[in-house]
Amino acid sequence: MTTPPSPASFRFPVAARYAGMESSPLKDIFSLAAREDVVSFAGGIPDPELFALEDVTACYDWVLAEQGHRALQYGVSEGELELREQAARRVSRDLPTDASQIRVTSGSQEGLFVVAQALLEPGDVVLVESPTYLAAVQAFSVHGARMIGVDTDDDGVIPEALEEAIRTHHPRMVYLIPTFQNPTGRTMPIERRQAVAEVLQRTDVPLIEDDPYGALSFTGSTWAPIAALPGMAERTILLNSMSKLMSPGVRIGWMRAEGPVLDTLAVAKAAISMQSSVVDQLMVARCLETVDLDAHVARVSAVYRERRDAMSAAISPVLPDGAHVTRPQGGMFLWASLGEGYDAQEMLADAVAAGVAYLPGWSFYADNADRSTMRLSFVTHSPAVIEDAVAHLGEVIAAHRA
Repeated sequence: MTTPPSPASFRFPVAARYAGMESSPLKDIFSLAAREDVVSFAGGIPDPELFALEDVTACYDWVLAEQGHRALQYGVSEGELELREQAARRVSRDLPTDASQIRVTSGSQEGLFVVAQALLEPGDVVLVESPTYLAAVQAFSVHGARMIGVDTDDDGVIPEALEEAIRTHHPRMVYLIPTFQNPTGRTMPIERRQAVAEVLQRTDVPLIEDDPYGALSFTGSTWAPIAALPGMAERTILLNSMSKLMSPGVRIGWMRAEGPVLDTLAVAKAAISMQSSVVDQLMVARCLETVDLDAHVARVSAVYRERRDAMSAAISPVLPDGAHVTRPQGGMFLWASLGEGYDAQEMLADAVAAGVAYLPGWSFYADNADRSTMRLSFVTHSPAVIEDAVAHLGEVIAAHRA
Protein backbone atom coordinates (compact mmCIF):
# COMPACT_ATOMS: atom_id res chain seq x y z
CA MET A 1 0.00 0.00 0.00
CA THR A 2 1.29 3.45 -0.91
CA THR A 3 1.65 5.75 2.04
CA PRO A 4 0.11 9.15 1.32
CA PRO A 5 2.39 12.12 1.87
CA SER A 6 2.01 13.90 5.17
CA PRO A 7 0.17 17.23 5.02
CA ALA A 8 3.34 19.02 6.10
CA SER A 9 5.21 17.80 3.00
CA PHE A 10 2.53 18.65 0.45
CA ARG A 11 2.97 21.82 -1.60
CA PHE A 12 0.54 23.16 -4.17
CA PRO A 13 2.18 24.00 -7.49
CA VAL A 14 2.27 27.80 -7.78
CA ALA A 15 1.81 29.66 -11.06
CA ALA A 16 5.05 31.00 -12.48
CA ARG A 17 3.71 34.56 -12.34
CA TYR A 18 3.64 34.33 -8.54
CA ALA A 19 7.06 32.71 -8.19
CA GLY A 20 9.08 34.48 -5.51
CA MET A 21 6.02 36.31 -4.18
CA GLU A 22 5.50 34.23 -1.03
CA SER A 23 5.53 37.55 0.82
CA SER A 24 4.39 41.00 -0.19
CA PRO A 25 5.60 44.43 0.93
CA LEU A 26 1.94 45.28 1.55
CA LYS A 27 1.54 42.32 3.90
CA ASP A 28 4.69 43.38 5.73
CA ILE A 29 3.34 46.94 6.08
CA PHE A 30 0.27 45.79 7.96
CA SER A 31 2.30 43.42 10.13
CA LEU A 32 4.50 46.32 11.24
CA ALA A 33 1.49 48.56 11.80
CA ALA A 34 -0.03 46.00 14.16
CA ARG A 35 2.99 45.93 16.49
CA GLU A 36 2.35 47.91 19.66
CA ASP A 37 6.07 48.37 20.35
CA VAL A 38 6.75 50.05 16.98
CA VAL A 39 5.71 53.47 15.67
CA SER A 40 5.06 52.60 12.05
CA PHE A 41 5.47 55.10 9.24
CA ALA A 42 5.45 52.20 6.78
CA GLY A 43 1.83 52.18 5.64
CA GLY A 44 -0.54 54.90 4.54
CA ILE A 45 -2.91 53.96 7.35
CA PRO A 46 -5.33 56.73 8.38
CA ASP A 47 -5.85 57.58 12.03
CA PRO A 48 -9.17 55.87 12.92
CA GLU A 49 -10.01 58.77 15.23
CA LEU A 50 -10.54 60.84 12.09
CA PHE A 51 -13.18 58.57 10.56
CA ALA A 52 -16.66 60.13 10.22
CA LEU A 53 -18.15 57.24 12.16
CA GLU A 54 -21.51 58.85 12.93
CA ASP A 55 -22.13 59.79 9.30
CA VAL A 56 -21.14 56.35 8.02
CA THR A 57 -23.32 54.65 10.65
CA ALA A 58 -26.30 56.81 9.72
CA CYS A 59 -25.86 56.02 6.02
CA TYR A 60 -25.62 52.28 6.64
CA ASP A 61 -28.69 52.46 8.87
CA TRP A 62 -30.65 54.26 6.16
CA VAL A 63 -29.58 51.79 3.45
CA LEU A 64 -30.54 48.76 5.54
CA ALA A 65 -33.84 50.30 6.67
CA GLU A 66 -34.94 51.64 3.28
CA GLN A 67 -33.27 49.25 0.79
CA GLY A 68 -32.21 46.32 2.94
CA HIS A 69 -33.36 43.50 0.68
CA ARG A 70 -31.72 45.05 -2.37
CA ALA A 71 -28.56 45.94 -0.44
CA LEU A 72 -28.03 42.30 0.59
CA GLN A 73 -28.67 40.90 -2.90
CA TYR A 74 -26.44 40.43 -5.92
CA GLY A 75 -25.73 43.54 -7.95
CA VAL A 76 -24.40 44.37 -11.41
CA SER A 77 -20.76 44.32 -12.49
CA GLU A 78 -20.89 47.92 -13.69
CA GLY A 79 -21.89 49.12 -10.23
CA GLU A 80 -25.10 50.40 -8.68
CA LEU A 81 -26.63 53.32 -10.55
CA GLU A 82 -26.86 55.62 -7.50
CA LEU A 83 -23.13 55.31 -6.87
CA ARG A 84 -22.21 55.73 -10.51
CA GLU A 85 -24.29 58.91 -10.62
CA GLN A 86 -22.62 60.31 -7.51
CA ALA A 87 -19.17 59.33 -8.81
CA ALA A 88 -19.91 61.03 -12.13
CA ARG A 89 -20.88 64.22 -10.29
CA ARG A 90 -17.55 64.26 -8.43
CA VAL A 91 -15.49 63.55 -11.54
CA SER A 92 -17.47 66.20 -13.46
CA ARG A 93 -15.94 68.92 -11.29
CA ASP A 94 -12.93 68.61 -13.58
CA LEU A 95 -14.05 66.39 -16.46
CA PRO A 96 -17.62 66.13 -17.86
CA THR A 97 -18.78 62.61 -17.01
CA ASP A 98 -22.04 60.70 -16.84
CA ALA A 99 -22.93 57.52 -14.99
CA SER A 100 -22.51 55.36 -18.10
CA GLN A 101 -18.78 56.20 -18.08
CA ILE A 102 -18.23 54.91 -14.52
CA ARG A 103 -17.34 51.35 -13.53
CA VAL A 104 -17.32 50.59 -9.80
CA THR A 105 -14.43 48.67 -8.20
CA SER A 106 -13.59 47.35 -4.75
CA GLY A 107 -11.08 50.10 -4.15
CA SER A 108 -8.61 51.44 -6.69
CA GLN A 109 -6.36 48.43 -6.12
CA GLU A 110 -8.95 46.17 -7.72
CA GLY A 111 -9.26 48.78 -10.44
CA LEU A 112 -5.59 48.28 -11.29
CA PHE A 113 -6.09 44.51 -11.45
CA VAL A 114 -9.19 44.94 -13.65
CA VAL A 115 -7.24 47.21 -16.01
CA ALA A 116 -4.40 44.69 -16.19
CA GLN A 117 -6.83 41.84 -16.84
CA ALA A 118 -8.61 43.79 -19.55
CA LEU A 119 -5.68 45.37 -21.39
CA LEU A 120 -2.44 43.46 -20.89
CA GLU A 121 -0.94 40.46 -22.68
CA PRO A 122 2.14 38.61 -21.44
CA GLY A 123 5.24 40.45 -22.58
CA ASP A 124 3.56 43.85 -22.88
CA VAL A 125 5.52 46.84 -21.61
CA VAL A 126 4.04 49.28 -19.10
CA LEU A 127 5.90 52.53 -18.52
CA VAL A 128 5.76 53.78 -14.93
CA GLU A 129 7.31 56.58 -12.91
CA SER A 130 10.57 55.79 -11.17
CA PRO A 131 9.61 55.22 -8.39
CA THR A 132 5.93 54.22 -8.56
CA TYR A 133 3.19 52.56 -6.51
CA LEU A 134 4.46 49.09 -5.60
CA ALA A 135 1.08 47.32 -5.75
CA ALA A 136 0.55 48.57 -9.29
CA VAL A 137 3.84 46.95 -10.25
CA GLN A 138 2.55 43.72 -8.70
CA ALA A 139 -0.84 43.90 -10.43
CA PHE A 140 0.73 44.42 -13.84
CA SER A 141 3.58 41.96 -13.30
CA VAL A 142 1.36 39.00 -12.43
CA HIS A 143 -0.35 39.47 -15.81
CA GLY A 144 2.98 39.00 -17.52
CA ALA A 145 3.72 42.65 -18.24
CA ARG A 146 7.21 44.11 -18.10
CA MET A 147 7.51 47.34 -16.12
CA ILE A 148 10.04 49.95 -17.19
CA GLY A 149 10.70 52.97 -15.01
CA VAL A 150 10.88 56.45 -16.55
CA ASP A 151 13.09 59.13 -15.03
CA THR A 152 11.44 61.68 -12.75
CA ASP A 153 12.32 64.92 -11.00
CA ASP A 154 10.57 66.96 -8.31
CA ASP A 155 7.77 67.74 -10.79
CA GLY A 156 7.08 64.11 -11.67
CA VAL A 157 7.80 62.15 -14.82
CA ILE A 158 10.10 63.96 -17.28
CA PRO A 159 8.32 64.39 -20.65
CA GLU A 160 11.45 63.98 -22.75
CA ALA A 161 12.36 60.77 -20.94
CA LEU A 162 8.79 59.52 -21.36
CA GLU A 163 8.84 60.15 -25.11
CA GLU A 164 12.20 58.43 -25.48
CA ALA A 165 10.97 55.42 -23.48
CA ILE A 166 7.84 55.18 -25.64
CA ARG A 167 9.85 55.21 -28.86
CA THR A 168 12.31 52.66 -27.48
CA HIS A 169 9.95 50.20 -25.79
CA HIS A 170 6.57 50.59 -27.61
CA PRO A 171 4.49 50.23 -24.44
CA ARG A 172 0.92 49.01 -24.22
CA MET A 173 0.17 51.83 -21.76
CA VAL A 174 1.61 54.39 -19.34
CA TYR A 175 0.69 54.40 -15.64
CA LEU A 176 1.01 57.66 -13.68
CA ILE A 177 0.01 59.12 -10.29
CA PRO A 178 0.22 62.87 -10.98
CA THR A 179 -1.15 64.25 -7.69
CA PHE A 180 0.47 63.63 -4.27
CA GLN A 181 2.17 60.60 -5.73
CA ASN A 182 2.66 57.38 -3.85
CA PRO A 183 5.45 56.96 -2.77
CA THR A 184 7.13 60.37 -3.19
CA GLY A 185 4.30 62.82 -2.45
CA ARG A 186 5.24 64.81 -5.58
CA THR A 187 2.66 66.67 -7.65
CA MET A 188 2.93 67.49 -11.35
CA PRO A 189 2.34 71.18 -12.04
CA ILE A 190 -0.05 72.03 -14.85
CA GLU A 191 2.74 72.77 -17.32
CA ARG A 192 4.21 69.31 -16.78
CA ARG A 193 0.78 67.69 -17.16
CA GLN A 194 0.28 69.48 -20.45
CA ALA A 195 3.69 68.37 -21.70
CA VAL A 196 2.99 64.75 -20.72
CA ALA A 197 -0.41 64.89 -22.45
CA GLU A 198 1.22 66.19 -25.63
CA VAL A 199 3.69 63.28 -25.59
CA LEU A 200 0.93 60.70 -25.11
CA GLN A 201 -1.19 62.16 -27.90
CA ARG A 202 1.75 62.49 -30.27
CA THR A 203 2.78 58.86 -29.68
CA ASP A 204 -0.80 57.52 -29.43
CA VAL A 205 -0.27 55.68 -26.12
CA PRO A 206 -3.11 55.28 -23.56
CA LEU A 207 -2.83 56.51 -19.98
CA ILE A 208 -3.86 54.82 -16.76
CA GLU A 209 -4.18 57.71 -14.29
CA ASP A 210 -4.41 56.84 -10.61
CA ASP A 211 -5.84 59.56 -8.35
CA PRO A 212 -6.68 58.24 -4.87
CA TYR A 213 -5.15 61.19 -2.99
CA GLY A 214 -6.02 64.26 -5.06
CA ALA A 215 -8.62 65.68 -2.65
CA LEU A 216 -6.20 65.60 0.32
CA SER A 217 -4.74 69.04 -0.36
CA PHE A 218 -2.86 71.00 2.31
CA THR A 219 -3.01 74.30 0.42
CA GLY A 220 -6.65 74.48 -0.65
CA SER A 221 -5.53 74.12 -4.26
CA THR A 222 -6.57 71.10 -6.31
CA TRP A 223 -5.23 69.77 -9.59
CA ALA A 224 -7.43 68.56 -12.42
CA PRO A 225 -6.39 65.14 -13.71
CA ILE A 226 -4.44 64.76 -16.93
CA ALA A 227 -7.60 63.11 -18.28
CA ALA A 228 -9.29 66.53 -18.17
CA LEU A 229 -6.83 68.10 -20.63
CA PRO A 230 -7.98 68.52 -24.25
CA GLY A 231 -7.84 65.25 -26.18
CA MET A 232 -7.02 63.08 -23.14
CA ALA A 233 -10.42 61.88 -21.87
CA GLU A 234 -10.88 59.28 -24.58
CA ARG A 235 -7.38 57.84 -24.13
CA THR A 236 -7.34 57.74 -20.30
CA ILE A 237 -8.73 55.35 -17.70
CA LEU A 238 -9.00 57.43 -14.52
CA LEU A 239 -9.09 55.63 -11.15
CA ASN A 240 -10.55 57.12 -7.96
CA SER A 241 -11.16 55.68 -4.50
CA MET A 242 -13.13 56.42 -1.36
CA SER A 243 -10.55 54.61 0.78
CA LYS A 244 -8.47 57.70 1.54
CA LEU A 245 -11.45 60.07 1.84
CA MET A 246 -13.92 58.03 3.92
CA SER A 247 -12.14 54.96 5.26
CA PRO A 248 -9.97 52.17 3.82
CA GLY A 249 -12.32 49.56 5.27
CA VAL A 250 -14.95 50.63 2.75
CA ARG A 251 -13.48 49.04 -0.35
CA ILE A 252 -15.21 51.20 -2.94
CA GLY A 253 -13.69 53.07 -5.87
CA TRP A 254 -14.36 53.54 -9.55
CA MET A 255 -12.87 53.86 -13.03
CA ARG A 256 -13.84 56.56 -15.50
CA ALA A 257 -13.39 55.74 -19.19
CA GLU A 258 -14.97 56.23 -22.60
CA GLY A 259 -15.88 53.98 -25.52
CA PRO A 260 -15.85 50.20 -26.02
CA VAL A 261 -13.25 49.62 -23.28
CA LEU A 262 -16.04 50.20 -20.73
CA ASP A 263 -17.65 46.91 -21.72
CA THR A 264 -14.32 45.10 -21.51
CA LEU A 265 -13.68 46.54 -18.05
CA ALA A 266 -17.11 45.31 -16.88
CA VAL A 267 -16.41 41.79 -18.21
CA ALA A 268 -13.00 41.72 -16.50
CA LYS A 269 -14.56 42.95 -13.24
CA ALA A 270 -17.22 40.22 -13.41
CA ALA A 271 -14.53 37.57 -13.90
CA ILE A 272 -12.60 38.78 -10.87
CA SER A 273 -15.28 39.51 -8.27
CA MET A 274 -18.72 39.50 -9.95
CA GLN A 275 -19.58 42.82 -8.32
CA SER A 276 -18.51 45.07 -5.49
CA SER A 277 -20.45 44.91 -2.24
CA VAL A 278 -23.91 46.33 -2.92
CA VAL A 279 -24.49 47.44 0.67
CA ASP A 280 -21.18 49.33 0.66
CA GLN A 281 -21.92 50.91 -2.72
CA LEU A 282 -25.32 52.14 -1.55
CA MET A 283 -23.83 53.45 1.70
CA VAL A 284 -21.18 55.42 -0.18
CA ALA A 285 -23.79 56.74 -2.59
CA ARG A 286 -25.94 57.86 0.35
CA CYS A 287 -22.94 59.58 1.97
CA LEU A 288 -22.05 61.38 -1.24
CA GLU A 289 -25.67 62.52 -1.55
CA THR A 290 -26.35 63.63 2.03
CA VAL A 291 -23.03 64.24 3.83
CA ASP A 292 -20.66 67.16 3.22
CA LEU A 293 -17.71 64.98 2.30
CA ASP A 294 -15.67 67.99 1.22
CA ALA A 295 -15.91 69.48 4.72
CA HIS A 296 -14.82 66.17 6.24
CA VAL A 297 -11.88 65.92 3.84
CA ALA A 298 -10.87 69.51 4.67
CA ARG A 299 -10.82 68.69 8.40
CA VAL A 300 -8.75 65.57 7.80
CA SER A 301 -6.37 67.42 5.48
CA ALA A 302 -5.78 70.08 8.14
CA VAL A 303 -4.69 67.38 10.59
CA TYR A 304 -2.51 65.71 7.96
CA ARG A 305 -0.87 69.09 7.22
CA GLU A 306 0.14 69.48 10.89
CA ARG A 307 1.60 65.98 10.84
CA ARG A 308 3.43 66.64 7.58
CA ASP A 309 4.92 69.74 9.16
CA ALA A 310 6.00 67.77 12.23
CA MET A 311 7.70 65.08 10.18
CA SER A 312 9.36 67.55 7.83
CA ALA A 313 10.74 69.57 10.74
CA ALA A 314 11.93 66.48 12.62
CA ILE A 315 13.56 64.60 9.76
CA SER A 316 15.56 67.33 8.02
CA PRO A 317 18.15 67.70 10.84
CA VAL A 318 18.78 63.95 11.12
CA LEU A 319 19.44 63.30 7.43
CA PRO A 320 23.02 63.08 6.17
CA ASP A 321 24.61 65.80 4.05
CA GLY A 322 23.44 65.53 0.45
CA ALA A 323 20.19 63.75 1.33
CA HIS A 324 16.97 64.84 -0.35
CA VAL A 325 13.51 64.81 1.18
CA THR A 326 10.18 65.83 -0.36
CA ARG A 327 7.70 68.22 1.23
CA PRO A 328 4.34 67.14 -0.24
CA GLN A 329 1.52 69.61 -0.81
CA GLY A 330 -1.02 66.94 0.10
CA GLY A 331 -1.59 63.24 0.40
CA MET A 332 0.01 60.86 2.88
CA PHE A 333 3.68 60.30 2.11
CA LEU A 334 7.13 61.82 2.43
CA TRP A 335 10.11 60.39 0.52
CA ALA A 336 13.70 60.55 1.68
CA SER A 337 16.80 59.70 -0.35
CA LEU A 338 19.75 59.24 2.02
CA GLY A 339 22.38 59.12 -0.71
CA GLU A 340 25.33 56.99 -1.70
CA GLY A 341 26.51 54.42 0.82
CA TYR A 342 23.17 53.93 2.57
CA ASP A 343 20.88 50.92 2.25
CA ALA A 344 17.44 51.53 3.78
CA GLN A 345 16.62 47.83 3.68
CA GLU A 346 19.69 46.94 5.74
CA MET A 347 18.83 49.70 8.22
CA LEU A 348 15.25 48.55 8.76
CA ALA A 349 15.95 45.85 11.35
CA ASP A 350 17.86 48.33 13.51
CA ALA A 351 15.08 50.89 13.09
CA VAL A 352 12.42 48.40 14.19
CA ALA A 353 14.59 47.45 17.16
CA ALA A 354 14.65 51.16 18.03
CA GLY A 355 10.86 51.25 17.87
CA VAL A 356 10.26 52.90 14.47
CA ALA A 357 9.45 51.52 11.03
CA TYR A 358 9.39 52.85 7.48
CA LEU A 359 9.09 51.23 4.06
CA PRO A 360 12.40 50.77 2.19
CA GLY A 361 12.16 52.51 -1.15
CA TRP A 362 13.61 49.80 -3.38
CA SER A 363 10.24 48.03 -3.61
CA PHE A 364 8.71 51.02 -5.44
CA TYR A 365 11.04 50.76 -8.42
CA ALA A 366 10.29 48.77 -11.55
CA ASP A 367 14.02 48.66 -12.25
CA ASN A 368 17.29 50.31 -11.20
CA ALA A 369 16.18 50.76 -7.58
CA ASP A 370 17.76 53.39 -5.37
CA ARG A 371 18.32 51.43 -2.17
CA SER A 372 19.07 54.54 -0.12
CA THR A 373 15.42 55.64 -0.29
CA MET A 374 12.58 55.26 2.21
CA ARG A 375 8.89 56.11 2.27
CA LEU A 376 7.42 57.53 5.47
CA SER A 377 3.71 58.08 6.04
CA PHE A 378 2.89 60.94 8.39
CA VAL A 379 -0.91 60.48 8.68
CA THR A 380 -1.27 57.87 11.41
CA HIS A 381 0.38 59.47 14.45
CA SER A 382 0.25 62.74 16.39
CA PRO A 383 3.02 65.34 15.97
CA ALA A 384 4.49 64.45 19.37
CA VAL A 385 4.72 60.75 18.49
CA ILE A 386 6.19 61.62 15.09
CA GLU A 387 8.88 63.85 16.59
CA ASP A 388 9.94 61.23 19.13
CA ALA A 389 10.01 58.38 16.61
CA VAL A 390 11.95 60.38 14.01
CA ALA A 391 14.54 61.18 16.68
CA HIS A 392 15.05 57.43 17.16
CA LEU A 393 15.23 56.98 13.39
CA GLY A 394 17.91 59.67 13.29
CA GLU A 395 20.03 57.67 15.73
CA VAL A 396 19.78 54.65 13.46
CA ILE A 397 20.75 56.71 10.40
CA ALA A 398 23.70 58.16 12.27
CA ALA A 399 24.87 54.69 13.23
CA HIS A 400 24.81 53.65 9.55
CA ARG A 401 26.69 56.64 8.20
CA ALA A 402 28.85 55.59 5.27
